[in-house]
Amino acid sequence: MKEWPVLKPLPSYGRGRDAAGGRFTSLIFGTNLTDVVVTGANGTIDGQGAFWWQNFHKGKLKYTRPYLIEFMYSDNIQISNVTLLNSPSWNVHPIYSSNILVQGITIIAPVTSPNTDGINPDSCTNVRIEDSYIISGDDCIAVKSGWDEYGISFGMPTKQLVIRRLTCISPYSAAIALGSEMSGGIQDVRAEDITAVHTESGIRIKTARGRGGFVKDIYVKRMTLHTMKWVFWMTGNYKAHADNHYDPNALPVIQGINYRDIVADNVSMAARLEGIEGDPFTQICISNVTIGMAAKAKKVPWTCTDVEGITTGVSPRPCDLLPDQGPEKITPCDFPAEPLSIDRVVLKSCTYRENYK
Repeated sequence: MKEWPVLKPLPSYGRGRDAAGGRFTSLIFGTNLTDVVVTGANGTIDGQGAFWWQNFHKGKLKYTRPYLIEFMYSDNIQISNVTLLNSPSWNVHPIYSSNILVQGITIIAPVTSPNTDGINPDSCTNVRIEDSYIISGDDCIAVKSGWDEYGISFGMPTKQLVIRRLTCISPYSAAIALGSEMSGGIQDVRAEDITAVHTESGIRIKTARGRGGFVKDIYVKRMTLHTMKWVFWMTGNYKAHADNHYDPNALPVIQGINYRDIVADNVSMAARLEGIEGDPFTQICISNVTIGMAAKAKKVPWTCTDVEGITTGVSPRPCDLLPDQGPEKITPCDFPAEPLSIDRVVLKSCTYRENYK
């Protein structure tokens, strides 16, 4: 570990994720860059994470584990056609950056490896993630924007994010997670054609008192899910805080959540939706969803507290806080038709020239 440089904590986090101090630099790291291409013709980067996982579990780390790829304060980033193995922690972490394309990558780590998130766009604008395959010990994609009072003060949301054609296996986490570090805000996330197998939840929102910020204008359609604990999970009491200086009156705004055209089988529980007392999660819409319950599924497939919204064409029957609109009012939940600017970005390839003498 002595060979790894140590960086200061991220300003929107105030501390490291594994320890209160700084963090080891990532294997591939850059800051204040423009026009970055990381591509590998399906080559492999092996993070040799077992050493780091063991030291993490033993409590021997003074700093946060390195990521495989991290770019900060950068613009026009493309990561494509590489395989990432056994990252010490998160795999791909663009932060405070814009115009990012991640395409055709494979991420593999043991499903019991700690915090090996796949792709974590963090306080970023205009991001496109597509055609990727992830097996990990944590969320396959986790959308973030800072932690408690530090994220609120920094104030940089993640917005205009597209996720397409993702395949995820993560038995202890989500295919797509929003939060829990979302204090700068998350807005306009569009996910479609998502497949998850043996994954804890299809899509999860994680937040808590003290987070502040917002998660709004979230659109998900065409998910195919096999062997899940939950299809939908919203958590308003996520316990982890950066320190004890957070403001418990900083309440997050969760609204405009749209899920549609979803098929799932072998599911233990359809949904666990837990808002915050006095700060309900609102404008939830769920439509055209068929969930096949497992043989040993929970007797009550939906649990809901402090949430508000509507459903249409959903089976099994949702909770009373999300009333079905009936056959005469069948309308799909929203999904924007107009493309984002990142959709017009074309994947680049690296070129090189050999000189023969």
